[in-house]
Amino acid sequence: MAQAATELVIATVNNGHMIEMQKLGKHFEQANPDIKLKWVTLEEGTLRQRVTTDIATKGGQFDVMTIGMYETPIWGKKGWLQEIKTDAAYDADDLLPAMRNGLSVDGKMFAVPFYGESSMLMYRKDLADKVGVKVADRPTWTDIKDLAAKIHDPKNGVYGICLRGKPGWGDNMAFLSTLVNTHGGQWFDMNWKPQLESKPWKDAINFYVDLLKSYGPPGSSANSFNEILALYNEGKCGMWIDATIAASFISDPKQSKVADKVAFAQAPTMVTPKGANWLWAWSLAIPSGTKKVDAAQKFVTWATSKDYIQLVGKTNGWAAVPTGTRKSTYANPEFQKAAKFAAAEKVAIDSANPNDSTLPKSPYVGVQFAAIPEFQAIGVSVGQHMSAALAGKTTVDAALKAGQIAADREMRKAGYYK
Repeated sequence: MAQAATELVIATVNNGHMIEMQKLGKHFEQANPDIKLKWVTLEEGTLRQRVTTDIATKGGQFDVMTIGMYETPIWGKKGWLQEIKTDAAYDADDLLPAMRNGLSVDGKMFAVPFYGESSMLMYRKDLADKVGVKVADRPTWTDIKDLAAKIHDPKNGVYGICLRGKPGWGDNMAFLSTLVNTHGGQWFDMNWKPQLESKPWKDAINFYVDLLKSYGPPGSSANSFNEILALYNEGKCGMWIDATIAASFISDPKQSKVADKVAFAQAPTMVTPKGANWLWAWSLAIPSGTKKVDAAQKFVTWATSKDYIQLVGKTNGWAAVPTGTRKSTYANPEFQKAAKFAAAEKVAIDSANPNDSTLPKSPYVGVQFAAIPEFQAIGVSVGQHMSAALAGKTTVDAALKAGQIAADREMRKAGYYK
């Protein structure tokens, strides 16, 4: 009698790269006839809620989860995730160090990166050329403001710069944390005291509000990644600092009217280069509650392997492969040819260090977030106050004061200090 197949339940996010992974899953099932894949595909916010509830209650609904660099170190420390075991063929040393470190606790990997990203400057080279400005490989925020002023032309539907303003710990606060970092700031000092009323925060947020009021599109306080991507592809943004993953969309002539006019540089710096560009990976992890560890290990190593990247390249072309995870991808001439942003993206990822992302010493891991359970609530609350300041509903000082009070309340409640 044939043995019943092991069913692996995989929770993932409805991003393009993950939807592709489901389609290609049949290759894994053919190679492993004793394993069946069952997919639960959710929108990002819903996915986070579902997997967090399941893992915290040891619900055991999922055998593989798609999680990020925020959850992995927190859950790994708590013993909620299986350590990822790889063999020589997997070649863990080929993983980009920034990704491997961000998904490890005490040298043990608790998730493997499916695709990774940093942030970078994406700009309209044609507009910069027209005003005679050569953009540096790693510009300063002062350079950015000067160029925004020169290319801002709202009468002709072009705004000097587009940046996130929509509230959320992973929306406006992902970008603003990097802006604060490079201004020499941090979320918490070594005693876990929130630092929102410090000079670097005030300098960074005043700079941001002023920049977007002067040279940004109207209604910036409602814009996040997808809204700005649409504006950029229509030719309405002169510059955009955001996730490196955007580069593949804005340089794709099928969706972008300005595909042949874009160029790439590093995220701008101010007082320090530390923490100027963020670091994120959507990753595959195995909850410690699963009864199907061996099958799950087999699947997560397949989906993040060199062979998988080759499979996507062969099936869909090299411009469509998941980026930001392996050195070998960037060394591949076919990839270099297909992705004109590849070199800038790799420099950005390599320069991000989640263990050292602020000028003053910080007690937390993470570049654009602090990997502590309380950060979600704090980031959401602060994000709302920053968005209100950008919309002109409150002053920057009042918004930072309100954010400081909210953050202090959460940290006291959690017992970080009295």
